[in-house]
Amino acid sequence: MVGVPESQSGWTFITSHARVLAAIADNPNARIRDIAARCRLTERAVSRIISDLEQDGYLSHTRVGRTNTYRIEPDKVLRHPAEAGLSVASLLSLLVQDETDRVRQPVAP
Repeated sequence: MVGVPESQSGWTFITSHARVLAAIADNPNARIRDIAARCRLTERAVSRIISDLEQDGYLSHTRVGRTNTYRIEPDKVLRHPAEAGLSVASLLSLLVQDETDRVRQPVAP
């Protein structure tokens, strides 16, 4: 996939759940395969993460034919006590680039 960095060893700042949520925010009609490639996760891991997010009310989906369309609950608050009061929308505002910014700023190699 063009523009996606190689997988990272060691620790990172963002969890896999946050990465998947950001990928869905960027494209609510994305296939699990595409989310997995973007997040550098297996399709099975992405499916499990989506299930976690749906079970806790952060995400829902509707199925139209063979396509899922995901809906994020932007007002839902983050789970960890250290982020008490912060919403999903606040997190996503940091993780999801505006389309105009993405067009202007090419991804670094």
